[in-house]
Amino acid sequence: MQRPEAPRTLDWPALGLGIAFALIWSSAFTSSRIVVEYWPPFLVLTVRFLFSGAVALAIGFAAGQRIRLTGSEWRAVVLFGVCQNALYLGLFHQAMRTLEAGLAAIIASSLPLCVAGLARLFLGQRLTGPVLAGLIGGFAGVLVVMSGRLGHGLDWAGVAECVVGVLALAVATLTLRNAAASGRLWIVVGLQMLVGAATLFPVSLALETWQVAFAPRFFAAFLYSALVSGVVATMIWFVLVRRIGATRAATFHFLNPFFGVAIAAAVLGEHVTGRDLVGVAIIMAGILAVQLGRRASG
Repeated sequence: MQRPEAPRTLDWPALGLGIAFALIWSSAFTSSRIVVEYWPPFLVLTVRFLFSGAVALAIGFAAGQRIRLTGSEWRAVVLFGVCQNALYLGLFHQAMRTLEAGLAAIIASSLPLCVAGLARLFLGQRLTGPVLAGLIGGFAGVLVVMSGRLGHGLDWAGVAECVVGVLALAVATLTLRNAAASGRLWIVVGLQMLVGAATLFPVSLALETWQVAFAPRFFAAFLYSALVSGVVATMIWFVLVRRIGATRAATFHFLNPFFGVAIAAAVLGEHVTGRDLVGVAIIMAGILAVQLGRRASG
């Protein structure tokens, strides 16, 4: 039996993969903001997950993978299908009917901070000095950005939906933190997407009015979300983790606040203030401190 390749140090190809992943992850908020202008959020996600799930399963079958999962893999399918696809993405899409894509990206980029904080509160993991400083600084950066939007029609219900979504994904991440690497990754990813579709479809039936519109802008954003954000980003992440390990790979999350705000400003014309830039810089420094501190202690 061939042993998995040991993670290597960060090299130029891995650096390129990490930046590409951060760009795609961050741009997903802009494409999501576009699709919810044309379709109800839960309905469009149901269709997206069916499409992306079918593509992922097709890739898995073509690679010789089959639906023969272990108990831990089925738990990952259900937990991530519900927490990541239905709750995290569902709530963010719902919120982005009224929230700017850049602000949603900033809130979502706090995921590494939430994971580290919850690990301390509920798992008793010790926080080193850099991790603690990063947590305080990162959340302070979020408050800096939010304070600049007070009195400017900020939808606090949308903010709350984003926060709940991030916490749901953080809980799933911690619950499955020791899950073994699988040789059926595409099958697992595809089934997770189908679980997300199955979860959101009845919610859409019960809560949404299916008023949809079609435009070239919608189709471009939808295909980007389904194929690039849903499939290509997954492929890049798997390759990156295989090359340098999950901990080093997660360090690239510190780029997400900047890329998220920059892409939303470039594509959607969202206004960026000096306060936003200061807050983003603080968040980036906080995320980087958390990731490097956890890597040094782990």
